[in-house]
Amino acid sequence: MITSIVQFNVSEPIGLEEAKKIFSGSAPKYVKIQGLIRKYYLLSKDGKTAGGVYLWKSQEDAEKFYTQDWKEFILEKYGSNPIITYFNSPVIVDNLSEQIICDD
Repeated sequence: MITSIVQFNVSEPIGLEEAKKIFSGSAPKYVKIQGLIRKYYLLSKDGKTAGGVYLWKSQEDAEKFYTQDWKEFILEKYGSNPIITYFNSPVIVDNLSEQIICDD
């Protein structure tokens, strides 16, 4: 499994309530994305940086999703280019399901 962390600066700081509204509006777009297991939306405490943490089945799935069109959408919507960092995620502790998940 691969975890990607996406970060971008926002042109104007946003508050938590506004972020919830924006993120809730885009969340349905991420349902049933090929290879996406989970997405967490991120907002820095000062409201100047946003992004997401994504858990993918593979890096190939992630790279297929982060197209040039997607990057341009982020630039247009938030005013800066996203920075994407990839990490291997060989073991995940899921306390909600009380499972330890190991990458095959």
